[in-house]
Amino acid sequence: MKVVMIGTGYVGLVSGTCFAEFGADVVCVDVDEKKVERLKNGEIPIYEPGLEDLVAKNVREGRLSFTTKLGEVAGSADLVFIAVGTPSRRGDGFADLSYVYEAARQVAPHLQGYTVIVDKSTVPVGTARNVSRLIRETNPQADFDVASNPEFLREGAAISDFMRPDRVVIGVDSPRAEKLLRELYRPLNLIEAPILATGLESAELIKYASNAFLATKISFINEISMLCESVGADVHAVAKGMGMDKRIGSKFLHAGPGYGGSCFPKDTQALVRIAQEHGVSSRIVESVIEVNAAQKARMIKKIREALGGSEAGKRIGVLGLTFKPETDDMRDAPALSILPPLIEKGARILAHDPQGVHEAKSMLPAEVEYTEDIYRVFDGVDAVVLMTEWNVYRGLDLARAGKAMREKVFIDLRNVYEKESMVAHGYRYVCVGR
Repeated sequence: MKVVMIGTGYVGLVSGTCFAEFGADVVCVDVDEKKVERLKNGEIPIYEPGLEDLVAKNVREGRLSFTTKLGEVAGSADLVFIAVGTPSRRGDGFADLSYVYEAARQVAPHLQGYTVIVDKSTVPVGTARNVSRLIRETNPQADFDVASNPEFLREGAAISDFMRPDRVVIGVDSPRAEKLLRELYRPLNLIEAPILATGLESAELIKYASNAFLATKISFINEISMLCESVGADVHAVAKGMGMDKRIGSKFLHAGPGYGGSCFPKDTQALVRIAQEHGVSSRIVESVIEVNAAQKARMIKKIREALGGSEAGKRIGVLGLTFKPETDDMRDAPALSILPPLIEKGARILAHDPQGVHEAKSMLPAEVEYTEDIYRVFDGVDAVVLMTEWNVYRGLDLARAGKAMREKVFIDLRNVYEKESMVAHGYRYVCVGR
C-alpha cells in the first residue's frame, strides 16, 4: 500500500514512520527543503524517544523516504494524509486551517485513480467536507473520498501509542474509504486494537472532546489542590482516592502548574469557538481554560511568597522547561507564563532542561541563563523551582545540592519529592496542594 504523508511535523513524521513499520510504502512530503534534507541525512527535527532509530530502520529497508515534490508522488498513492499544523488563530482562538486547505489544493491536480485523502491534523467539525469541496473544485474528474483519522499521540510515548492504541477512529462516508483505512491498520488486528468507524463530523469532534475532557481533569485537580492547601489536606491522597474509582480513573489527576503543549491549549480554545459558531454553550470548557490560566498565575504567587514576598534581585534555579518530560516541545509550557513575570520583577534565572533548551532560547526572555550541568542550577541561588518532572530530577543528591545554595528553598511544582525527606535535608519545601 502506498501512503503519502503531507507534513513532517510531530504527527506526520511519527505517523508516517509507524505506517512504514506496518509495511506500507510511505513518502513524507514537506515544503521545507532544509528540513527534508536533514531527514534524508538521518537528522530528526524533534525529540521523541525511539523515533530516530525507527526512521533509520525504515529508510534503510526502503519503506520510508522524504521529498519536497508532492506532484511526483501523489498520483501513485492509495492514501494521502494531511498532517500539517493547525495553530490557534490570533485574535479568536479558532484553528487556522490555511495549511490544511493549501495542502488539499496542492494535491488535487495530481490525483490519479482512486485515492483516499485523510485529515490527520486536528481540525474543526466540517473540515473534511470543505477539503472534499476544494479538491472537487480543483479537479472535477478526480476519483477520491475524504476521511478523518484523528491522532491520539502523547509526546514522549508517541510510538507506543501508535503501535498499541486505545482505539483507532476512522471517520468516513464511503465503504471504499473505510475498507482502505482498515487495510492500512490491519497489523493492529494482532493486538485486537478497537477500530471505531463513524461519520466525518463525529470523528472530528471525538479528538476535541477527548482532549477537552483530559484538560478538564487537570484543571479540576488543580482547583482541588487550592482547597487542599486551605484546609490542610493532601492532594496526592485526594487524587488517589478519586482515581481508585473506576468511573473516574487515576490518569491526569496530578496537581501542578497547569497544562501546556501542542494540543490541550489550542484544542480547548477551538472547541469553545466551534460551540460558539453553532450557538451552543460550552461553559465547562471555558472554565477549564480559565482555571488553567489562573493556576499558572498562582504558581508565580507561590514562588514570590517562597522568596519572602519579592523576587527582585533574587537568583532562581529552574529544573525543566518543556511542558512535560520526554519531549523538546515548549509550546504553551507553564515556564513561558511563569518565568517572564519573575524576570520583569528583577529575578535572575538559571535553567536546565535535558532536551528543551534550544527551543526555550527562542521563546523565553534573553535574560535567562542556561546550563547543561544539573547541579550548577543550585549554585548560589535563593531558590530552585522544579518545573518539569524529568526522571533525571527525581533522584537528586539533595545534600550536594543544598550545600551549593545560598538559601535552601525548594519549590516543587510537580510534587516529585516528599516533604518529610526535604525537611530532613534542611530545605524549606514548597509544593502544590499538600
